[in-house]
Amino acid sequence: MPVTGAGVINRLAQLCLVAGVAFVPFAAQAADEDPWEGVNRVIFTFNDTLDTYALKPLAQGYQFITPQFMQDGVHNFFNNIGDVRNLANDVLQAKPHAAGVDTARLLMNTTLGVAGLFDVGSRMGLQRNDEDFGQTLGKWGVPSGPYVMLPLFGPSTVRDGLAKYPDTYDAPYRYMNDIAWRNSLQGLDVVDTRAQLLSSEKLITGDKYTFIRNAYLQNREFKVKDGKVKDDF
Repeated sequence: MPVTGAGVINRLAQLCLVAGVAFVPFAAQAADEDPWEGVNRVIFTFNDTLDTYALKPLAQGYQFITPQFMQDGVHNFFNNIGDVRNLANDVLQAKPHAAGVDTARLLMNTTLGVAGLFDVGSRMGLQRNDEDFGQTLGKWGVPSGPYVMLPLFGPSTVRDGLAKYPDTYDAPYRYMNDIAWRNSLQGLDVVDTRAQLLSSEKLITGDKYTFIRNAYLQNREFKVKDGKVKDDF
């Protein structure tokens, strides 16, 4: 018997509930949002150390040696790949207008934009959406569950962590047989993403773990609800 979209969502909802999901308002105490803080902090320290001594220097070196126009082209290229994921989740969330915009962006940027190196779509007024399967699950009522810090992947929740796997089907890496080329492309994607975050680090204040956790949870709530959230942060 084929598995329907609703069936997949229900199964993932059950997994989230088994993992300890609680229906709590976003203004709840941090202890309710982050019941596994002790373990999360250990993983955060590991991730932060890896970032400090490996990923961040790579991103800084990339920015230093790469001309800005090339950085823009690389970033646009990976955004164009990401628009496939956006389009798939537009459809799953029943957002026809957003799906139309992202379809047009893909067509314009892939052709006139030379495989996405130039963001022709934005210049035409087609603003990029930002959707993923975690947001799709949230759209249809699957609760986020407790906050979790994933090794290497960083901040997440039970729902968003489970949703990362379905999103891999929207990326080209899964379908690339040349392992060296696939790994190189993925590596450049990671470095480009990290480089985009360098300028944001100065915004971090107080306890770094707490700041990142709160920023992540608020940002995810904002995205799932398409900006329609209460001012109770």
